[in-house]
Amino acid sequence: MKLPDLPVRAVLPEVLSALDDHGTAVLVAPPGTGKTTLVPLALASAGSGRIVVAEPRRLAARAAAARMAAILGEPVGETVGYAVRGDRKVSARTRVEVVTSGLLVRRVQGDPELPGVSTVLLDECHERHLDADLLLALLLDVRAGLRDDLRLLATSATVASGRLSTLLGDAPVLTATAPTYPVSFSYLPPARGERIEACVARAVRTALSSGEGDVLAFLPGAGEIARTAGLLSLSDVDVLPLHGRLSAAHQDDALRPRSRRRVVLATAVAESSLTVPGVRAVVDSGLARVPRVDHRRGLPGLATVRVSAAVATQRSGRAGREGPGRAYRCWASHEQALLPAYPEPEIRTAELARLALELACWATPDGSGLAWWDPPGEGALAAGRALLETLGATADGVVTERGRRMAGLGLHPRLARALLDGASEVGARNAAEVVALLDAGAKLTDVEAELRRLRSAGDKPARRWKREVQRLSKLVAGAGKQDPALVVALAHPERLARRRPGGAPVYLMAGGTAAELPPGSGLDAEWLAVAEATRDPGRVHGTIRLAAAADERLATRVAGVSEVDEVSWDGDVVAQRVRKLGAITLSSKPLPDADVHDALVTGLRENGLGLLKWSQDATRLRERMAFLHRVVGAPWPAVDDTTLLSDVDRWLDLSGARRKADLANLNAGTALKALLPWPEAAKLDDLAPDRLEVPSGSHIRVDYRGDQPVLAVKLQETFGWTETPTLAGVPVVLHLLSPAGRPAAITADLAGFWAGGYQAVRADLRGRYPKHPWPEDPATAAPTRHTRRRT
Repeated sequence: MKLPDLPVRAVLPEVLSALDDHGTAVLVAPPGTGKTTLVPLALASAGSGRIVVAEPRRLAARAAAARMAAILGEPVGETVGYAVRGDRKVSARTRVEVVTSGLLVRRVQGDPELPGVSTVLLDECHERHLDADLLLALLLDVRAGLRDDLRLLATSATVASGRLSTLLGDAPVLTATAPTYPVSFSYLPPARGERIEACVARAVRTALSSGEGDVLAFLPGAGEIARTAGLLSLSDVDVLPLHGRLSAAHQDDALRPRSRRRVVLATAVAESSLTVPGVRAVVDSGLARVPRVDHRRGLPGLATVRVSAAVATQRSGRAGREGPGRAYRCWASHEQALLPAYPEPEIRTAELARLALELACWATPDGSGLAWWDPPGEGALAAGRALLETLGATADGVVTERGRRMAGLGLHPRLARALLDGASEVGARNAAEVVALLDAGAKLTDVEAELRRLRSAGDKPARRWKREVQRLSKLVAGAGKQDPALVVALAHPERLARRRPGGAPVYLMAGGTAAELPPGSGLDAEWLAVAEATRDPGRVHGTIRLAAAADERLATRVAGVSEVDEVSWDGDVVAQRVRKLGAITLSSKPLPDADVHDALVTGLRENGLGLLKWSQDATRLRERMAFLHRVVGAPWPAVDDTTLLSDVDRWLDLSGARRKADLANLNAGTALKALLPWPEAAKLDDLAPDRLEVPSGSHIRVDYRGDQPVLAVKLQETFGWTETPTLAGVPVVLHLLSPAGRPAAITADLAGFWAGGYQAVRADLRGRYPKHPWPEDPATAAPTRHTRRRT
C-alpha cells in the first residue's frame, strides 16, 4: 500500500516502534499532516487486529473514513468503515473503523476487553470533549486490569503532551511537523451595533477581493452560518455551509474541491478534524459554541463564548497550508492578548448526568478509581448522581438494570427515561416523537401544536426530527395511545405545574419555581407538563416556552404524591396534613394534635416579644434586670430581644400554647423571673429598686430605660438631700420638677446643684409659684410634698 506523501509519513516508523515497545504513544501533529488518515492505515498494514479511531464528531468520523477509503481506492465499508449514531458502514473485511468517542464509550461498557481490537487511536485529544476524556479514562482502566496488550495512541494538533504522556504511562511523545507558509493578519472588529454575521460577511468580501483561493470562515453555529450565507450574494462564488446538522451528502459537498471559488462557512468542526483543500484565507468570528447546562430545557446545551488563543491560532493556520495566506479576525487587535490561552475542558463546565450514568455502569460512581486528565467537578457530578437516583437509573449509587437500558440509548438520562417509560405507556412512535422534540427544541409553546407542525412540515429541521423519530422508535417497543404530556413529564417530573388561583396564567412547578405562559400560547389547562422554561433577570416569574396540557391524574402518576404533616407560622400557627406533589399542595386538612412549639418560636422571632402579655410590672422587671446586666454583668443575664429570642425555652414555658392568642395570655413578667440569678436575686430591690424613697417620704418610681437610672421628683421633696443617691454604684440622674411637674433642672451632682444652679432656678420660679417654699439654703430646709406651705 502506497501512502500519500504527507508530513506524518516521516514519523510513522517511530510511531510503530513506540507502540511495539511501550504499548502507548502520543503523536503531536498539526492539521494537514495526515495523522488522522495515514497513521491508522499504517497501523493496519503493520499488524493484525482491528484499528479503532475515535473522533470527537460524527462529521469528522465520516470524513476520515471516506478519505482513507479513497486512498485505498475502495468504497467505505470495505477495509475502512465508520460507525456514528444512526449510521454505520462496516463489514467483516473492515480493518480500520472510525467511530465517535461516545459510541466507543458504549462499546467499552458493553465489552471492556474490546475483542479483536489491537489499537485504539484517540484523535484530536486537545479538543477536550467530555466523551473523549471519559473514553481515555476507561481505556486506561482497561489496559491496567484487562488488556495490557491493548495499544493506545493519542493524537492531537496542539496539546499539553507532558500531561498526556504521564497519563499513558510515560508514553513516548512524537512530533510531526508540516511545512507551512506565512500567514498575515488583519483585524476587522464589528462596527458599533453590527452583528457578528454582518462583520464576517464583510470580512469574506474583503478576503475574496484581496487574494486568491478559497475562503474558510468560522462561525459559532448553524444559525449564524445561515444568516451569514444570506448576506453573501455572490454570483461567481459558491457559498457552502459545513456543520454537523447537515446531511452526509451536503457535508461531503462542502469538502469537495470545485472549479469555481468557494466560501465555506463552518463551525468548529473544521478547526482540526477535517481538511478543507484550496483554502488561502480564513475569516474567524472569534466565537465558538461550547457545552453548558441549558437551564431552559433542563438538559445539556450550548453557549456562545470567545475562542481561546490556541483555537484562534489553529483556525488561522488553515490559511497557510497550500501557500501564503491571510487571516481576518473579527475582533480588535488589542483584544488578542485578552483571549484565554486554551479552551476550558468540557468536563469542568458541562452538565454531568450522562457522565454520572457511565461511571455508575463502570462501577465507580464517583470516578475515584479512574485516571483523569481533569477530574469531574464534585458539585456537578453530585447533581448528576442525584438526578440518576430520582430517575431510577441508580439505587444507592449502584446502577440498576433500568439504568443500563437508559445508558444504552445514548440519550441524556432524562430523555432516556422518557423514551423507555413513554414507549410502554403511549407507544414507541409517540414517545420517540416527543423525545426527539425535547432534544431538538421547538418553535411553538404548545407541544401538541408543535408536533402537528413537524409532522406536516418539509423543512430541514422537520426532516431531521423525522429521521431521529425513526431511529428512536427502533430502540424501544410498545404500543399505546398518544399522550405527549406523559412523555414530557417522564423527562421532567419536577416541572409538572399547576395553575395558581387568579387571573394571570401563572403556574407553580413541582420543583418550586413559578412560571407563566406567554400571550398567545394556545394553552389553557389547570395542569401542564413543562419541557422548557426561562427566567429573565428582574422578572418575578419564569416564562414557559414549551409545555403540554396535563391533568392531576397524570401528574400524580408520574411524580408521585407525598403526605406530610406541616406545622408553620403564617401570621398564626398553621398545622395541617398536606398531600403534595413536590411544591404543589393538592389538599390539606387540620392537624389538631400537632407539636406546635417550633411554630410558636418562629412566630415570636418573626413578630417580636410583643406577642406576649407585658404588664407594667413585667416591663419594669425587664428594665431593672437589663440595668443590672449592663452595670454589674454576671450573673445578671441579658434580657434584650435578640438574647431572649435566641433561646426561648430557657425562660418561657410554651407547653400550654397552641396559637397566637395563647401567646397573648402568657405573663412575660412571670417568665422573666425564671432568669433571675439565685441567690443574687434576693438583692434585686437593693441594687435596682422599683421605687426610691426621697427626703419627703415619697416613694418615686425609678426609670431604668437610659444609660443611668433617672428619678423624676419635685424639687421641694428633695430639700435636705445633700448627696446624690446611687444604685449599684451608678449615680441617679435627678430630674427636678417645678410645682407644676415640669422639668426645672437635671443633675447627677445634687450638692453642686444646691451650691450653684439652684439659685437661678429659685429666682426664676418663686415668682410664679409663691405659695411653694423656696429657701435660700435647700440643703438644710425641710422637704415637703405638699402644694402649699403649712404651718
